[in-house]
Amino acid sequence: MDILFFHITAAFYFFATIIYIIYLLTHREGFARAGGYMVYGGFVAHSITIISRWFEAGRTPAATMHESLTLFAWLSILLYIVLSYRYRVMVLGAFVAPFALFLLITASFLPKEIVPLAPVLESYWLPVHVGLAFLGNAFFAMACIFGIMYLIQERYLKSRKIRGLYFVLPSLEILDELNYRCLTYGFPLLTLAIITGAIWSEYAFGTYWFWGARQIWSLITWFLYAALLHGRLTTGWRGRKSAIFSVAAFVVLLGSFLFINFLIGGAHGLLG
Repeated sequence: MDILFFHITAAFYFFATIIYIIYLLTHREGFARAGGYMVYGGFVAHSITIISRWFEAGRTPAATMHESLTLFAWLSILLYIVLSYRYRVMVLGAFVAPFALFLLITASFLPKEIVPLAPVLESYWLPVHVGLAFLGNAFFAMACIFGIMYLIQERYLKSRKIRGLYFVLPSLEILDELNYRCLTYGFPLLTLAIITGAIWSEYAFGTYWFWGARQIWSLITWFLYAALLHGRLTTGWRGRKSAIFSVAAFVVLLGSFLFINFLIGGAHGLLG
C-alpha cells in the first residue's frame, strides 16, 4: 500500500510544482493558494506512505535509500507547512514542492523492497538518531532555499530591474532572518544526531567512532555549518555571504549523502 500512496504523493507534488510555476509567472495569489492545497494533499498521502511502510517493515523506514529520501522529503514538507503558517511566506512552496518532488523522483528509481535491518543495528537509538539527522537536514534545506531566494532578490535590486520574482519574494531582511533561524535550529539537531549516532555505534559495534565515510562527512558538514554560524555571530557574515555559504554547505551535505549511500548501499549500511 505504501507504494501506491508514494505515487499519489508524487502526483500531488508534481501538480503543486506546475501550479506554483504558473504563480511565479502570473503573480496571482490564487495559484499560490491552490499550490499550497496540493502540497497539503500530498502531505496527507505522504504521511500514509510513511506510516504504512513503518508498520509493514516493523522498523523506522530509513534503512534503504528509497526510504531515507522519502522520509527526508516528508520532513521537508512538514517543516514547510510549519514555516508557511508561522511566517506567511507564500512563495516558499514554489521552491519546496520541486525539492520534495526531486527527492521522490530519485527515490522512485531505487529498489523499493523492504529489507530486514541487521540485528546488530536494532536499537531504540535508530529512530532517535534518524529523526534528529533528517530534521536537521530539513532545516538546512530550508536555509538553502531562503539563501537562493535572497540571492535572486538581491540580483533584482542590484540590477534595478523591478520585475519577475521581485514582486513575490520577501524583503532581503526577512529572507536573511529566516535563513539564520533555520541554521540555528538545524545546527543543534545535527550536533545531537552525531552524538546519538556515536552512542548507537558504541551500542552496535563497541566503538563510538570508526572513521567511516559517513562519519567523516557528517563531521565535515558539522564544521561547515559551525563556521557559518561562527561567521554570522562574530564577523558579520550576513546577507549575501550567509546565503552563498548556506547554499554551498547544503550542496555538500546533499551531495555527500547521495554519493556515500549510493556507494555503500542503504541508509545506514545494513551490514548484510
